[in-house]
Amino acid sequence: MVDSTQLAESKSIHRETGKTFYYATRLLPERVRHPTYVLYAFFRVADEVVDDPGELSPKEQHARLLEIRDAALGREPTDDPVLAAFSEVRREHGIPDREVERFIDAMRTDVETSRYGTYEELESYMRGSAAAVGVMMTIIMKTDEDDSALPKACRLGEAFQLSNFLRDVGEDIADRDRIYVPESTLDACDADPADIERRRFTDELAAAIEREMKRAERLYREGVSGIKYLPMDCQLPVLTAAVLYADHHRLIRECGYDTVTQTPSLGTVRKLALVAKTRWYWAWNKDPEAVFARVSDIPMVEDDPTPKTRPDDSVPVG
Repeated sequence: MVDSTQLAESKSIHRETGKTFYYATRLLPERVRHPTYVLYAFFRVADEVVDDPGELSPKEQHARLLEIRDAALGREPTDDPVLAAFSEVRREHGIPDREVERFIDAMRTDVETSRYGTYEELESYMRGSAAAVGVMMTIIMKTDEDDSALPKACRLGEAFQLSNFLRDVGEDIADRDRIYVPESTLDACDADPADIERRRFTDELAAAIEREMKRAERLYREGVSGIKYLPMDCQLPVLTAAVLYADHHRLIRECGYDTVTQTPSLGTVRKLALVAKTRWYWAWNKDPEAVFARVSDIPMVEDDPTPKTRPDDSVPVG
């Protein structure tokens, strides 16, 4: 059983490093909320080996990630409170070893890979990172409809991650020398990856980012359609997370798709307003797709220009 010290450490990591997801996590029932703190902290521990390696060489990063994997799977003892807590959560909830291994393998890919030739290559990476996270979360929620819920959870996780990639184009190249916009998309839009490397925004890069945003929006539509398969007490929190992540698309459009020279971010007031607005509509309609269509900036059909809000909406959106 996860002890109070381990839970407090995990919650602290989640609160400090996952602010957007943290707002939605707080809405989860305790039986899911506490394990979610542990899951998120575990993901961050592994991710930091890749994103903030300090003096570690690539070989040492790989070795550390394998140590984390073995501790998480209970193969080796650990005095790290987060890894010990995750190992217990994994055992208690029956998270398959293969999902943990997929996640660690994706982190290892990040050590060596900084460019992706095609979306299929990026999608393969996301299956081990964001999609694996979605699978683990769904298992913890204990749905009775795994066959329907799990594929949709993968799509929603990929949507979240793709939104983050598109928001952080300039930050990823500056801090980590990574470009997650596929080269095939850049080529199709006549965009030069060298402009990203120089953090020079162009119309061609705007077209490439817009193209990938539309792909992400298809993933949101597919992912949100699976929320109805989750337990009722988990549907609103997952829907809220989708609304919060999707709102980055509004910000990206407002800055003319320029996430090369700037990194748009949601303010606290905006997050709280979106949480309140989602809860308001949920109180009247328990259909996740209908509420998402009403609250989010994501069109529910391709190239739908219909506004998603009315001037007289009762809850302010900030």
